[in-house]
This record gives sequence, structure tokens and C-alpha cells, in this order.
Amino acid sequence: MADLQVRPATVPAPRRTAPRPAPAAPARPSARDRLHRAVLRIDAATPSSRDRAVDALRAYSILGVVLGHWLVSAVVLRSGGHLAGDSPLRHVPALTPLTWVLQPLALFFFVGGRVGSQSYASAVAAGTGYRAWLARRLRQLLRPALALLAVWTLVLIGLAAAGAAYETVRTLVQLALSPLWFLCVYAAITAATPLIRRCPGRLALAACALVAAPDLARALVGDAAGPGALRSLNVLAGWLVPYALGALWAAGGLARRGHAVALLIGGASTLAALVLWCGYPASMVGVPGAAVSNLSPPTPAAVCFGVAQCGLGLLLCGALRRLTGQRERPNPPPAAGAGAGAGAPVRATAGQFRWAAVALLNLSAMTVFLWHQTSMLATTVVALGLGGYWSGLHTAPDGPLWVLFRLAWLPVFAGVLALCWLSFRDLERSARRRPREHAVHVR
Repeated sequence: MADLQVRPATVPAPRRTAPRPAPAAPARPSARDRLHRAVLRIDAATPSSRDRAVDALRAYSILGVVLGHWLVSAVVLRSGGHLAGDSPLRHVPALTPLTWVLQPLALFFFVGGRVGSQSYASAVAAGTGYRAWLARRLRQLLRPALALLAVWTLVLIGLAAAGAAYETVRTLVQLALSPLWFLCVYAAITAATPLIRRCPGRLALAACALVAAPDLARALVGDAAGPGALRSLNVLAGWLVPYALGALWAAGGLARRGHAVALLIGGASTLAALVLWCGYPASMVGVPGAAVSNLSPPTPAAVCFGVAQCGLGLLLCGALRRLTGQRERPNPPPAAGAGAGAGAPVRATAGQFRWAAVALLNLSAMTVFLWHQTSMLATTVVALGLGGYWSGLHTAPDGPLWVLFRLAWLPVFAGVLALCWLSFRDLERSARRRPREHAVHVR
């Protein structure tokens, strides 16, 4: 038998595997992606029950006041070397329709009435007392206002030390502190919210009658002391009308479309009759040198204009909700490091972008409102101090060309306002935080 030869078993050589590459670091999101993620976070943080149309109306009312003041308020360098106030409405009456768009104060009171009434109802349901509720509401108004007063006190001292002309000081202080009258009226009406929400419709009618009473009395008995003294009450009564309508809206009293149409048509038609046949001015803001101002104090024409604005605002609520993406499904951004899709690009919709802008403006509404005049005046004075004499800034607003130059200055005003906002926004936001201590509860 032939010898068997057994071959030795061959051991397979170990496989050479390429070293595993280190896991790649997640790509850093671009600035565009970060912007979209921030917008999506704002959208996701908004409760689905929040009516975005209300916030949109308030944002429009703030922007309208800001742009309106920047366009129709002028500070002119006179021949004597001092600054004095003026308005293009006095020289170019064709600009009057601009005041119908950029004087939306009634909408602010209208929204304030709705929000204030709902806020007080929530406070009562949570067992919070009236004093605690009112203190929190007023704190949101007073903290930004006190900062404005403190800054302008220092400015006033500096102007006096520099020997500024009295006319210049008066013009600057009047324009800078003009927003404070609004806060005083708004605070007084807010304090009466528990009474207003009991019968808002009747109070709105009574306030309308009170506004009309001085002018009716003057038509019957002439210019006497009684009607003149009564007119001073219009400062509160005139703005009580839209606030009470807002409380009525919160109570469900303006739920039908017909109610909004009636407010719009009734207010607009009565306003037209007052302007055409009763001698009230067509401008919805005061004009220097005019015999009658629709705002100082509010006239029946201003009240009718505000009622029409409230009706139009109600009619636009559906469109505003769609524009701000309220009907869109929330799309929160993915969490960081949530897997392979964490680095995927995210995109917010146009409606979500619009809502983010509205929400951010509402968070700083009082700051923007209080400091917008200061931003315009700071630009005017600094440019003058640097030796400039600029059209649309220091010249008389006596023609359409001034308006064109003024429009070119608006981005500068906005930039200075942004600096003021960065400096003082935390005062307003801190006032919105609910205090944890010293809360007053009732059973």
C-alpha cells in the first residue's frame, strides 16, 4: 500500500481591513438653516389656541403709529438757530389720506380690550386677585416708560447745561415724551377692565354719547365754559369706545360677520357725514395751526373712524390668520443629534416667517412705541451737530420732494430704533414674567 501523505493544514492569512474612518463631525448649519430653525421654534412654541390675528392687528397698530410719526412729524431748523416742530400735512393737504392708514390707535385699544378682558377672566379663574392682576398689567407699561423718563431727564439736564434755546428744548421734549399720554389713558382704562367687561356694549354706546355731548351742547348754546370743560372727558371716553368693543369681542358679542360690517359701514358713513357737513377735519391726526384737532381730545369724527377700524379689523381676521400660518400644521425643527436626519435642511413657510415677525414685535411693542420718536430726534440732532443740514431732516416739509427725502431717512431712524430696542427690551420682557412671590389669591 502506498504510503499516505497528509499535507499540513494551511492556516489562512489574516485579512487586512482598512481602518474605519472616524465619524464625520456633523455639518455646521448655515446661517439660513439657523434662521429657519429659529422661526420654526417660534411657531412650535405658539399654542394652537392663540389667535394670531389679534397679535397681527396689534403689530400693525404699532407699526402704523411709528411710520405715521416719522412721516408727518418734522423738526425744522429755524432762522434763529432753534428747532421747531412742523408737519407736511400743513403744507401738503393731499397727504391727508395717509393719516387714514397710519393712525391705527383705535385698533390698539380694541385689541387691548379683548386681551385685557380675557386676561382678567383667566386671573379670576386661577384665583388671582384684582390688585395682583392690575399690578402685573401696569408693570408692563411702567417699566419701559420709566426708562424713557430717566434718559430724557439726563438729556434735559445736558441741554440746559449746553445753553440750548428754550424753543429747541420744548420741541424735543414734547415730541419725545408724546407717547406717554397714550400710556396714561391706556393704564386708566385697563384699571377699569372688571367694570367694562360687565356691560361692554352699553358702555361703548354711553362713551359715544359722552364724546358727542360737548359738540352738541356747543351747537345749541354756543362756546360756553360748560361744553369746553366737558370736552376734556373725551380723552378717556373717546378711547373707551374701542376698548369696550374689544371686551365685547372677547365675550363673543361680535362673532357674526354682520356685526363687523355694521361697525365698518356705520363708522365710515358717519365719519364722512361729519367731515363733509359738520366741519370736522379730514386728517385723523393733529395738524399744526389747525383750529380743530381730531385727537386733542378725540372728536366724534375720531371715534367714528375708530369704530370703522374695529369693524375692518374683524373682517380681516381670517386673512390675517392665514397670512401668519395659523392653519398650517406645526413643523418643529429636529433636535440636534437626532440621527442621520439631524443635519437635513429645514425650511419654514412664508406664513411662519410672518408670524415670527409679528410675535417678536409684540414682545417689544411698548419698547418700540416709546422709543420711536427718540430715534428720529437723535438722528436729527446728531446730524445737525456734525455740521449737516439735510433735506427731509432739517428742512421745512413744504412739498412732495420733502416726503421723498424723508422716506430715504426711514432706514436710518429704524437703525437707531433697533439700538434703542437692544438697550431697553429686557425691561419690558422682564415685566412680562409672572412673579413667583407675593401673589394675591382669593377663594
